[in-house]
Amino acid sequence: MVRAAEGELPAWAAVADESRRWHLASVAASLDRWARDLGLSDSDRARWRAAGWLHDALRDAPPESFDPAVAPTWPALLRHGPAVAGRLAAEGVEDAELLNALAYHSTGHPELGALGCFLVLADYLEPGRGFLPGWRAALRAQLPERCDSVLRQVAAARISHAVQRGYALLPETVAFWNGIAGGAGPGGASEPGSRKARGGGAG
Repeated sequence: MVRAAEGELPAWAAVADESRRWHLASVAASLDRWARDLGLSDSDRARWRAAGWLHDALRDAPPESFDPAVAPTWPALLRHGPAVAGRLAAEGVEDAELLNALAYHSTGHPELGALGCFLVLADYLEPGRGFLPGWRAALRAQLPERCDSVLRQVAAARISHAVQRGYALLPETVAFWNGIAGGAGPGGASEPGSRKARGGGAG
């Protein structure tokens, strides 16, 4: 994971082209900055950077190349997260919080820890994305201090997008929303970004 934290991707991530790697670098930079502002340790900052570099490492791989057991009921475009988590687990990575963050960064999950919540935000609010640049910049400016509020807005926007296009919502997404809709973060925490003590452990 040390090499991933510095932007050196695994051999199986060769499918990520230059534009994809730019996105990965940008997400990793945001996560590193927020982890620093939250006062996390150097080792946890490295974990957060690694999550940024790895989250979309298989985004451009053909879904049929994934293990059939990886999220078989999910839409093809969402299976890259679980595929990355599965590859890392098979290589011996046991960091449950990191693996969950990677697996569910596109969908949300009620058991996401602080890393997972901030990865959801860093991915969606990445400056290189072209849609609603002013709104997304305003949300980025509130981080990491107002993670709970920004997370609700981002989750609501993603769900609204899916509903408007007639997509079915995954159970994980519904449970994620239900966990944050009342002002609490996943797992009932009032502020995901404040859970500094969990930065180094599995969530």
